[in-house]
Amino acid sequence: MRIALFATCLADTMFPQAAQATVSILERLGHEVFFPPGQVCCGQMHANTGYFAHAARITRNHVETFSPVLDGQWDAIVIPSGSCTGAARHEQKLVAEHVGDAALAARVEQIAAHTYDLSELLTDVLGLEDVGAYFPHTVTYHPTCHSMRVAGVGDRPYRLLRAVEGLTLIDLPDAEVCCGFGGTFSVKNSETSTAMLADKMSAVMSTRAEILCAGDYSCLMHIGGGLSRVHSGVRIMHLAEILASTKEAPFEGNISFAPRQTQPTQPTQPTSKAVTR
Repeated sequence: MRIALFATCLADTMFPQAAQATVSILERLGHEVFFPPGQVCCGQMHANTGYFAHAARITRNHVETFSPVLDGQWDAIVIPSGSCTGAARHEQKLVAEHVGDAALAARVEQIAAHTYDLSELLTDVLGLEDVGAYFPHTVTYHPTCHSMRVAGVGDRPYRLLRAVEGLTLIDLPDAEVCCGFGGTFSVKNSETSTAMLADKMSAVMSTRAEILCAGDYSCLMHIGGGLSRVHSGVRIMHLAEILASTKEAPFEGNISFAPRQTQPTQPTQPTSKAVTR
């Protein structure tokens, strides 16, 4: 297949390893990956904050950039983020409708039909659960709010992780409870966000897993930052990074934090190589 990558602005500016790992997986599976250079943000933060005119301009750019999928130049669009997948498939249409641009809304809907979260592309489109990954570590998975409630990825990430050779998947207590990030929510409601983060950190550390995995680096950034401040020793990794690791070529793009302490502090107080076309 010919697959266009929407890397997301967070990956572009802070965590490129998610996009790099996505390319690595798909190329290993024999597919051709393209990186449309005109891509920017999905506009989710602008829409969630009420800046619909700004979000509409970003949506128009997204439509222009990824319209080649409608002409058959690509077979699909992949996004290594449940949050941005949800925005591209649902919020962009709402933005277009809000500003009264029916033609833009229709175009968004057409492109959305070809847009997939990485876990959806692998399982639903490519028909795979075992992608040939090898990762001999204990892992716990946080299903992010937008991946569950907007993108609707369901149990696909769990199925992919369970098929990884050597990986031990440990259930995360209260897994479906929000981590408190929520994009601009963590800025506008910092005390509430910090209290929610403390609960999520306690749940993660209770598993004694080596790795916290998620499908969104926004939530991993939030939780991982908290885990690093208490010197938990827990590393954060995107789902794509784990799936990109093999015996012959372990993926080395993950973020490592300080070694685990004997008794980690408990958070009791709220505190690419893709083708460019």
